[in-house]
Amino acid sequence: MILLATNKRDITTDFIVLELRRRDIPFQRLNCEDLPSSSVKFSPSKEQDWQIEIDGSILYLRDVRAAYYRRPGLPELPASDDIATHEYLASEWSALTRSLWNTLEGRWLNSPFAILRAEDKPRQLMLASKLGFLIPDTVVTNNFKAVTDFTANRGTIGKPLRHALIERGETGEVLFTHRLKQITPEDLEAISLAPVIYQGEIPKSYDVRVTVIGEQVFAVAIHSQEHKETTVDWRSGTRLDLHHETIQLPKKVRQKCVELTKALDLRFGAIDLVADKAGQYWFLEINPNGQWAWIERRTGLPLATAIVDELSRIAT
Repeated sequence: MILLATNKRDITTDFIVLELRRRDIPFQRLNCEDLPSSSVKFSPSKEQDWQIEIDGSILYLRDVRAAYYRRPGLPELPASDDIATHEYLASEWSALTRSLWNTLEGRWLNSPFAILRAEDKPRQLMLASKLGFLIPDTVVTNNFKAVTDFTANRGTIGKPLRHALIERGETGEVLFTHRLKQITPEDLEAISLAPVIYQGEIPKSYDVRVTVIGEQVFAVAIHSQEHKETTVDWRSGTRLDLHHETIQLPKKVRQKCVELTKALDLRFGAIDLVADKAGQYWFLEINPNGQWAWIERRTGLPLATAIVDELSRIAT
């Protein structure tokens, strides 16, 4: 049986569900926000003897042969005016989910702990460089002089070191990669507040999203330079007509993408590259749990099929 750890609103998991049903492969979807309404039992005297009962259905972790850590939701607890008790309960349910993930180690498409380690962007860049990828000149800093020295006489972009979303109540603000204007002394306070990734800007021909699934590599050119609002970051703006095109990467670049994914202890990776004006490919970053369903919808690439193939290999 294959376990899908996600949340109720995750549409991407629906693609996997359809493929599993098409093949008649047994699976169970665990929407993790529902865990506090479940009945959980574990006995350490019996190896991996976890039982989770939700809505009359019992999940036995010993039956799980492979698992996909997609987008688990935070445990949802009843509203309470007792903040201390609420925080205690949230902490206990979070501890339980970590225990569940540990129990499934070795059966994940991507282990949640490997995902956490792989999200380290400076580590990604160091590994990519060692593997022979071209990477932009980069400095990670909150030092004003380092920034002014780095940005002098060059085009520079800035992007977050970790979080790309600032939550403001029920809404949020996405921090897209942006092109920096000239640095002035008035920027000193803002720059010193937090470290930022500063990189020399690579003049693009187009962006490339590479989805690595096991040994398979699927590459899509995203023609970001066709529209002003997507020139620096193709995710910005609301261009529903942003052109996506399947491409074949050079063999050496494909190999590096697989090698990098393996070096990060992953079986799945969503890699962002840039193709420059000379046709060379530059590594920007890898998302160890990135979105992919929109690529399948836009291009017809069989990504859900490839993921289920890989889960089936893990299960054997």
